[in-house]
Amino acid sequence: MPTLYFDHNATTRIAPEVAETMAAASRDVYGNASSVHGPGQLARQQLERARGTIAGFMHASPDALVFTSGGTESNNLALLGLMRSLPGDRKHVITSAIEHPAVLEASRQLEREGVEVTYASVDRTGRVDVDQIRQSLRPHTVLISVMHANNETGTIQPIQEIAAVARERRAAGQEIYIHSDGVQAAGKVEVDVQLLGVDLYSVSAHKIFGPKGVGALFVRKGTPLHSIQHGGRHERGRRPGTENVPGAMAFETAVLLCTPNECRYVASLRDFFEAEMLAAAPDIEINGTTETRLPNTSNLLFPGLPAEALVIALDMKGVAVSTGSACSSGSIDASHVLLAMGRSPQDARSSVRFSFGRCNTREEVNRLIEAVVTCRCQLRNAKQETRLVAV
Repeated sequence: MPTLYFDHNATTRIAPEVAETMAAASRDVYGNASSVHGPGQLARQQLERARGTIAGFMHASPDALVFTSGGTESNNLALLGLMRSLPGDRKHVITSAIEHPAVLEASRQLEREGVEVTYASVDRTGRVDVDQIRQSLRPHTVLISVMHANNETGTIQPIQEIAAVARERRAAGQEIYIHSDGVQAAGKVEVDVQLLGVDLYSVSAHKIFGPKGVGALFVRKGTPLHSIQHGGRHERGRRPGTENVPGAMAFETAVLLCTPNECRYVASLRDFFEAEMLAAAPDIEINGTTETRLPNTSNLLFPGLPAEALVIALDMKGVAVSTGSACSSGSIDASHVLLAMGRSPQDARSSVRFSFGRCNTREEVNRLIEAVVTCRCQLRNAKQETRLVAV
């Protein structure tokens, strides 16, 4: 197992307090939350307490929160559940070209079902152009889905401004709903669904030192949503299946551990890392923006250096980083996010994501810097030697 972990956007190590909560809940809160007996009612009480805490974390009311198995299900439920609940044969959705596969693949499924989908482009910083969103609107547009923060570059999107565009149309009589994938944003930046103006917002526990397999979807009151699964009437008929009470309780504990101080701390580690790397190798570039981005994310372009080779070399030194979304691992394609930002395929394949977490220390970052500089030098020398042999 890697000694140094800098891949927190892929997943996080479960916090000790969260693990204790989950273990105790699995042992003691074993009832089915839908049962009327004592153990069942205890489970229901704990579930609803967790629902209230997590909803409060997003400035939402408890009855607006639907528990799911994670971000992918939340995104699928938001897009497919909403679209399948709306009347009419002609519907149009706007999303962005840099979305997580959970949104992109759900959008492609909607296209297979006859829904028209527009994939809005982004600028060089990875930011969606609000004017393009406005220009993409059609009389039958019913949904705009744009992520709150990108998982590869950390770029934060103008969700409030996009929601304002939808409100303009609502005022004119066209009902347009707003969904945002907040899986990477929640716990790293302030999330207020009222201020953002969204109707649907996805979150997941394992991105904030919680367990895998539990997430949630905020659904604003009055937003139509059909279940995309078949079964009982759990979660007010929006998501059937016996509730994962231990998971929800662990999610609650993870939420309670999130603090502004943590965000400032990881930002200081990230900024120190980037400053030292740019000083050591001025040809390195930062993908995205240094202004409106997550506090923990750094995506660096190492010109002419295969990113996969650097990731493997670092792993052999006990350092875990990635080239991008873990949900695209195994793909030989260049990052769709970086390509959408205007990077060439070669540059996209030469980019590495470093994502920091509360468990990292300044000492570890120093070791990371040393490892990256060493591995980069070794790989460049090896590449040069290969060229000389070829000649």
